[in-house]
Amino acid sequence: MAKASVSKLVPKVPKVPSVSGATRRAAYSASTKRALIDVAEERFTEHGYAAASLDAIVAGARVTKGALYHHFSGKQALFEAVFERVEDDAAKRIQKALRGQKDPWVKALEGLRAFLDVVQEPRYRRIVIQEGPAVLGYERFREQEERSTFANVLDIVRSVLQAGQWELDEPMLQTYARIFFGAMSSAGESVATASDPEAAAERVEVAIAFLLSGVQLMVENDVAMPNGLAAVPGGDDREVD
Repeated sequence: MAKASVSKLVPKVPKVPSVSGATRRAAYSASTKRALIDVAEERFTEHGYAAASLDAIVAGARVTKGALYHHFSGKQALFEAVFERVEDDAAKRIQKALRGQKDPWVKALEGLRAFLDVVQEPRYRRIVIQEGPAVLGYERFREQEERSTFANVLDIVRSVLQAGQWELDEPMLQTYARIFFGAMSSAGESVATASDPEAAAERVEVAIAFLLSGVQLMVENDVAMPNGLAAVPGGDDREVD
């Protein structure tokens, strides 16, 4: 019997891809940035923007001031990164609540409840509602808020309005969505700043559910969608510039 060669008996060890220095540096840089955002989120939530010092943040993240300025131009830029993450996390939670919901009315209520849960959280209340407008400025604050959550509102409004036999073009759907988006932003602020956020959230849920039930009745009874000033009592007599 012929002897098998040693090379055939020893299994081949798969080659492990080498990690380049550039890859290691990129991974370290990403972990440093993540650590800074993690600690900054804790500090901004607990102490507020003004009282949270960069010295305390870099100490908590165990990095140098130079590392912080490598990733962020300053304290405001770091706050904006924290703000974006909090808003993105909120949007993902709302998306999860909407996912798989076929009934438009259930979908709207589940999205509302997810939103009301989010705005009661300490980090959202402090970073987004209380600190966001002052630190970022109103315009930038609205841009960031719309970037993260407007798509969810548009999704809900589209589902609800398309449940009826109404033929609405995209600009009209966008108009309804923006009105509802503004109402939800205001409702979220009222909950987040209330002395009893849980009770405030319950009131908001009742109010929004009441409005949704009105739209649902219109759909179920095949009520025509109002169309322009002619649909408003006295609308024909109004002067339009």
